[in-house]
Amino acid sequence: MNKIKILIPVYNDWQSVFELLKNINSEVSKLEGEFSVIIVNDGSAESRPEFLPDLSNIKSIQVINMKENKGHARCIAVGLKHINEKEEFDYVIPMDGDGEDRPEELSLLIEKIKDYPDTVVTANRVKRSEGFIFKFCYLVHKYLTLVFTGQSIKYGNYSCLPKLAVNKMVNEPATWSSFSGSLAKIVKDKKFIPSERGTRYFGPSKMSFINLLKHSLSIIAVFKITLLIRSIIFLITYLFLVIGKISVITLIPFIGVIIMMISVIILSKRENMIELNSSLDNINSVEKIK
Repeated sequence: MNKIKILIPVYNDWQSVFELLKNINSEVSKLEGEFSVIIVNDGSAESRPEFLPDLSNIKSIQVINMKENKGHARCIAVGLKHINEKEEFDYVIPMDGDGEDRPEELSLLIEKIKDYPDTVVTANRVKRSEGFIFKFCYLVHKYLTLVFTGQSIKYGNYSCLPKLAVNKMVNEPATWSSFSGSLAKIVKDKKFIPSERGTRYFGPSKMSFINLLKHSLSIIAVFKITLLIRSIIFLITYLFLVIGKISVITLIPFIGVIIMMISVIILSKRENMIELNSSLDNINSVEKIK
């Protein structure tokens, strides 16, 4: 029987995580496998409430308490490293803890790995629940990533990683900055399931425009060499086409690409193998709550 670890990062949003755990417990009752949950508490300012529901279908639940807040992507990196070094497992499924990664789709992931047991399976978005403006910005993000890196990344954190892929992820510095970017870089042969973006259990989405921009540029930064080459080609071609017609308006795309290049170079410094290797030192405690 496969041992499957579900990895959930959280910052303060305990109410949503507890609702997610109840839904996971319900879903895995129908599935083959031994399911355990590891929650990475990213230095939450709010204390964790008491939580004692019946979760009989989940073998164990651990909470990794971080000393300092490091952010969503780095929480996942710490969780992967902890699992790789400290746990017995066959697969890891990273999930957002707010309900936007739907536990109903766990069955699709598990069915897929039956056919492709050694292959990464991603949950590719086919439908989103956000408003028009966010959807438009996300579409721009996807096309910018495709044009400047050659990568079509339709997934977030929600995926199923076999043990070999987890080992590769924790030895890739880009994992410290961007989960999906790192996964796209090191794993070329992937399968996918169609995934609908769920709605948050409680409260508004925490993905602001600024966070989406940072998320997008962090993914692009994983492929910074490709970006720089394509950007230089674009700039030379664009200048050749607009020469003699240069104005404030025609310079906007030129300036935009320059700003993107600078931003990506800065964000690429977040990729840090030394910090990833020492990330378990930031763990304050590991609590077993079930």
